[in-house]
Amino acid sequence: MGIESLTGTGDAAIAALLDAAFGPNRHGRTAYRIRLGMAWFTDLSFAARDADGRLLGTLQCWPVALHEPDGTQSPLIMVGPVAVQPDAQRHGIGRALMDWLIETVDRTPDSDPLVMIGDPEYYGRFWGFDARRTAGWDVPGPVERHRLLTRQPAGMALPITGTLGPRGLPFPLAGQTRTAR
Repeated sequence: MGIESLTGTGDAAIAALLDAAFGPNRHGRTAYRIRLGMAWFTDLSFAARDADGRLLGTLQCWPVALHEPDGTQSPLIMVGPVAVQPDAQRHGIGRALMDWLIETVDRTPDSDPLVMIGDPEYYGRFWGFDARRTAGWDVPGPVERHRLLTRQPAGMALPITGTLGPRGLPFPLAGQTRTAR
């Protein structure tokens, strides 16, 4: 298996993989609302392929921000989805994609903090994600509070309140904000 940039993979191939991994109703998830209107980061989104070039997995990262009540935006990188073909799951592909991302981010000076909705035991154990800093954050849809995770450089402090949404755009959009559960 090899890991490469997701650029050039093609939207149809990515969509087919995401549908296979998460189902066609995946667009209703809160993560999609948080990154609404954003294009994924080409330098932080990756594809895993087998020796024959078959797409086994993808990891995408998105520009989002914590929108504070005064209009200030704290930039974040939203991680996910991390998707693996159902017949290739449980072979370390998702972990390899995450390792590649973390190594890339850790080599980048002044990288923005990472945020994701995921399993705290898994993402915390391997990469240091946790929910300690997100208790006062709102999101535009339902989320289990313990699954709203961050990973940030040492010494960096994120605001304790705000709403997660697309970076650089006015947010929250009217009627879209709901407090995380």
